[in-house]
Amino acid sequence: MNPVVLSKARLRYFVKLHQKKFRDSEGLFLAEGLRTVRELCLNLPDEEMLVALLVRDGEAEADRFAEAYKRKHFSITEKECAQLAGTSTPQGIFAVFRQQRQDVPEAPEKPGRSLVVALDELQDPGNVGTILRTAVWFGVDAVICSTGTADRYNPKVIRSCAGSIFALRHYVVGQLHHELCCLQKRGYSILCSSLEGKDFREFPAWPEKVVLVIGNEANGVSESVKAQADLLVRIPHAGTRVRVESLNASVSAAILMERLVLG
Repeated sequence: MNPVVLSKARLRYFVKLHQKKFRDSEGLFLAEGLRTVRELCLNLPDEEMLVALLVRDGEAEADRFAEAYKRKHFSITEKECAQLAGTSTPQGIFAVFRQQRQDVPEAPEKPGRSLVVALDELQDPGNVGTILRTAVWFGVDAVICSTGTADRYNPKVIRSCAGSIFALRHYVVGQLHHELCCLQKRGYSILCSSLEGKDFREFPAWPEKVVLVIGNEANGVSESVKAQADLLVRIPHAGTRVRVESLNASVSAAILMERLVLG
């Protein structure tokens, strides 16, 4: 069964998914690249979450992959590929997916150990995507985003998380400090990284349920959230003096997740 040629109206509709407002109103997002699209398809919670697979003419490997989704497979030209692309060198395959449902924005009730990550006004889409992927690797139960955090369905976030956005629960809250307060009432301890915090090597054990808060790249964790924290921790540096001002937000997040899960 040959792929269907994409109509001009559908092309215009899918191109508009580069706009956050349109993504949100339609509950859809656009992904690009075979690796990203393949991983998203492997993690689909429901096959209906895939809306369309768009493959450039002559992309043999992408066409072979798309054969498993024949009803949703569309062919596109080089020009159409360039219109859809969020990169300067289009990769030849795109997919349109439905966003995760947001009707019950709440971290899961889970007996025993649990780790939740909260993003406090993180601005860089690359950091957000990398943290989402790292959170999946370390078995994080949910990721909470403040309204000022970069959109999780931004094409740069999707590329950075390499398709892992369906592999864990994530949601946005209007007031992060209020959500953290609710989690504290459910037995979670709030942990923030801070230069004024205690060296994480000095903690003999971690609480059973933790919310790890990752702050803004320039300003760190907001003062209102820091005031709620049960634990302030510092990532130690090697040597006798600091040679850089701070660590990248996604690097800090990875170090702390590893420590909380495997340390």
